[in-house]
Amino acid sequence: MSILKQKTLKKEINLSGVGLHSGNNVNIKLVPQRPNTGIYFKRTDLVSNNIIYPSVFNVSSASYCTKISNEHGVSVSTIEHLMAALYGKGIDNLLIEIDAEEVPILDGSSKNFVEAIDSAGFEISDQPIKIITIDKEIVYKEGEKSISFKPSKISLEIDFEINFNNKLINNQKNNINIYMEDLSDMYNSRTFCLYEDIEKLKNLNLAKGGSLDNAIVVKENKILNQEKLRNEKEFVNHKILDCLGDLYLSGFKIVGKISSCQGGHYITNQGLRKLLSKNENFSIIELKEKNIPHSFLNKNILKSIA
Repeated sequence: MSILKQKTLKKEINLSGVGLHSGNNVNIKLVPQRPNTGIYFKRTDLVSNNIIYPSVFNVSSASYCTKISNEHGVSVSTIEHLMAALYGKGIDNLLIEIDAEEVPILDGSSKNFVEAIDSAGFEISDQPIKIITIDKEIVYKEGEKSISFKPSKISLEIDFEINFNNKLINNQKNNINIYMEDLSDMYNSRTFCLYEDIEKLKNLNLAKGGSLDNAIVVKENKILNQEKLRNEKEFVNHKILDCLGDLYLSGFKIVGKISSCQGGHYITNQGLRKLLSKNENFSIIELKEKNIPHSFLNKNILKSIA
C-alpha cells in the first residue's frame, strides 16, 4: 500500500496530559476521517464556533508555540508537536477533538503521539495525495534569524542551525531528509529552555505546566533533568521537529529544501506566508503512482518527480 494514497487512522486515539503554557489538564481524541477531509480541530468544551483549521494564515500567535484561531477568536495552541507527528506518519485526514485551549505537551516531544499513531494503525484510501512543490527560491529574514525555501525534485530537506549563548547548547546544526531518513531522533527530541529564562516565561504567564518531565532545562553547562539527552543533537533536532509541524500548516506535504538559521515558529510562519502569497512561488500537484514515481514510493530509490 502506497504512501501516495491519502491516509487516516484505523481507529480512534485518546490522549491526556497537561498544557505546557496553560497548566490545564486536557484530553484529546484523534478521530479518523474520510478522504479529502483534511485535518481540523474541534473544541469540545465549546458548543458553537468551535472548529479551527490548522492553516498558515490562521496562525494568531507564534511566540513560544504555534497558536491557531478561527474567525470567532476560538483558538488552539501548542499544536506543533502533534502536527509534526501527523506529517511524519503521513496522516492526511483527521478530526482532533480537544476539551481545552492547548494540546497536551506530554513528554515535550512527538514520541507519545507517534507511538499512539503506530499503535492505532492506518486506513489507506484509494484517493491520491497532493503535494506542494517549490518553484522559486524565497527568503525571509529578520536580523540574524532567517529561513529559505528552495526547489528540490525528490524530497523535503530541513537544514537547521541554532546558536545559543550557553556552553552546553552553543552552536548546533543538522540536516534531515524527511522522506528518506529514520525520523526517530527527531520525534524523540524534547523542547528545552535555559534555567535563567524560566522566570521570564512565568512573568509572561507562560510555562505554567512546564516541568522536568516535559522539557529539558539547561543551567550553565548542566542538564537538570534526570534523563539526559536522548540523542547527540537533541536541541537542534527539536527545532527541526517544530519546523516540520509548522510546515504542515501549508495543508499539504512539501517537496523542497528548507534552511533555517536561528529561526523558530514565527520565522517559519512568516516565511511560509511569503512562499504561499504568490502562485508563481509554488505548485500543487496531485500524485499518481502510474505517472509520478518518486521518493515517496521507495525510501531506497531516488526518482525525480515527472
